[in-house]
Amino acid sequence: MTTDHSFLREAGRIINAGQSRSLILHGNVHDLFATECVESGEIDYVDLGSLLESRWSLAGNIIIRYELNGLIRIPSRSVESVKKAWDQLRGVDDRDERAIREMLGKKVEKFAAPNLTDRIRGAVGDSVQALEILRQITLCSRQGLIESRVIILIDNADVILPEGPLVNLSENDRIRVCKIQDWFSEPSFAKGEDTVVLIAEAESLINHRVSRLPQVLSVEIGSPDVDARKNFIQWFNATLPENRKLKRGMSQAEIAGLSAGLSLYALQQLLKGAAYRNESLRPEDVVEKVESFIVDQIGEEVIEFKKPGHGLKDVVGFARLKSYLKNDFIPRIRSTDVSALSGAAVAGPIGSGKSFVFEAVAGELGIVVITIKNIRSQWFGQTDVLFEKLKRVLESVGRALIFIDEADTQFGGVGRNAHSTERRLTGKVQALMSDPAMKGKVTWLLITARIHLLSPDIRRPGRAGSLIIPVLDPEGGDHEAFLKWSLKGVVDGEISAKEMDRLREKTEGYSAAQFANLRGELCSHPEKLSIEAVETLIDDMIPPDIAQTRRYQTLQALVNCTRKSLLDDPRGFSETRRKEWRDEIAFLERLGVE
Repeated sequence: MTTDHSFLREAGRIINAGQSRSLILHGNVHDLFATECVESGEIDYVDLGSLLESRWSLAGNIIIRYELNGLIRIPSRSVESVKKAWDQLRGVDDRDERAIREMLGKKVEKFAAPNLTDRIRGAVGDSVQALEILRQITLCSRQGLIESRVIILIDNADVILPEGPLVNLSENDRIRVCKIQDWFSEPSFAKGEDTVVLIAEAESLINHRVSRLPQVLSVEIGSPDVDARKNFIQWFNATLPENRKLKRGMSQAEIAGLSAGLSLYALQQLLKGAAYRNESLRPEDVVEKVESFIVDQIGEEVIEFKKPGHGLKDVVGFARLKSYLKNDFIPRIRSTDVSALSGAAVAGPIGSGKSFVFEAVAGELGIVVITIKNIRSQWFGQTDVLFEKLKRVLESVGRALIFIDEADTQFGGVGRNAHSTERRLTGKVQALMSDPAMKGKVTWLLITARIHLLSPDIRRPGRAGSLIIPVLDPEGGDHEAFLKWSLKGVVDGEISAKEMDRLREKTEGYSAAQFANLRGELCSHPEKLSIEAVETLIDDMIPPDIAQTRRYQTLQALVNCTRKSLLDDPRGFSETRRKEWRDEIAFLERLGVE
């Protein structure tokens, strides 16, 4: 079993090379990590702070830990040397302070500078003073008063240095941010041997005046991969008594594979429950735990796991589209090689059935389908935090489809008129879509009636622009299929060809949503209807005044479509025809249609 963590190697290289003396560790920081006990050589699982202490407490290093409202913890073997250095440093400061007091006429005999122990005790609950003590300890080291290299670990740095404009922060928050900013910006600190490590769940949670300093580097701690989960399961099972060993309903490798996305803490909860009940784990138990854990981490208002109850066989009409989806699109979604899609977009007018059709696709896939409901937050900096968490989840779950309905409201442009949060979010999504490491693992499916409002960078090949699929109103055979579906089981007697022609004419231009509405109206009657009654009902229904808007959205779907075979008349496609669509779009825009 390996205890060699990649983030430790990366952080160690940065510190040893002197690249930076201020480091941020972020990501899966509230988890368990494997470490080897020096004395016994046995494997144990500990928290991040304990792991860093055990791995970095080498000869020549002093590891000091601090967390908000807690004591500054100095290793017992180093306490005396740090105290001595403190007294030496304070001796100089004390003489200066005595001189100032004499000039002010204050009684020198009452002056007594507190020693380090008193200062540390007095700093409990006073993080401003605690940070100043830590800064002065590094000053002792830089002046040669401490022979060892000092590494300071600051837990919960996002609470100590909260994100937000300084004017919106409390006085203590402002002081802490400015103190750390000044500390990290001192040239002597950058040239020294000491390092300060800020630990936070998300880099974006740490105030930008600190996290965006050029001298500050960051290292991400990813979620445990399949090997880490498998090792943990083996270790956990070995710690159980013989009568509580995990049952063999699923192999440990299968549990490790299905638990992608779980932290080791969450996996431990799952295993403890199974061991206590003395029952074997079922696949559905693991999947349910994964889904609930991920939703809890990111927020149910942000994501949900989609489990559509219908498939392509339940979709009426769309014959050409369904054939393409079945034979070309779904195999590319499932693919893990070079043929895999990074992303696709679905365009078409409101009410054309886009969401229903592609929810059916999700139902056919048999892979994790995550719906993004709202990744933007009203709170300052929270959108960046949500994206960091989402990215970490996607990197850990393996194969997944990201389903985003109304995508134009989730992502916008990157131009100068766009809000800075919108630009950052769109830029990060674009980078993630085209990340080679994510190809074959994650596919983005963006659904929108306003394809033109998506960033051109998102619509390029290699991202959602690899495939833009139009979903248009039913015509020809599709129109007849929708009409028959609307009338199924609600009409009294057989329908003649002449009657069908009349109904087809009356429903000319109907969208999928209008046909669904028609069927709802017909089914609301307790008894079967005559053809005359059906015609009367259709004549009584007035469509909403959105024809121009729907036409505009249809034209945008046609202009942006990336497959001739998905157009109504692929043989008639040409750049001339495309120009005609653009001209009509321009005409509608002059009328104020958007």
